Amino acid sequence: MRIASQFPTASPSDDLCEVTCVHPEAVQAARAALPDQRCVDDASALLKVVADPTRLRLLSALNTCELCVCDLAAVVGLSESAVSHQLRLLRAHRLVTFRKAGRVAYYRLLDQHVNGLIGSALEHVQE
Repeated sequence: MRIASQFPTASPSDDLCEVTCVHPEAVQAARAALPDQRCVDDASALLKVVADPTRLRLLSALNTCELCVCDLAAVVGLSESAVSHQLRLLRAHRLVTFRKAGRVAYYRLLDQHVNGLIGSALEHVQE
């Protein structure tokens, strides 16, 4: 939790333009760079999944190394069943993958994009 004194005091009008002006070239460039609506919707859904504190802790743990469900349960302090439920959701959103070694399921982040997403989010809030 952040303490309010860390941030400069601002009035509601501080983040508004004091005059109305539109920069057509900048608007055109920004519109051209916007992803299509499906991409925005999918990315938004992905970020909502990552935004859950339990799932973010699971992903953070997996950002260090591959872990089995039992290990993950011990790391985050939840039951194996609860962890398994969260992992199914993370798999459905293509954030994690797993492999079986006998009767043990080992999970890891799907790819470097997920590693980067988790690493960047945590690094950003620690600045």
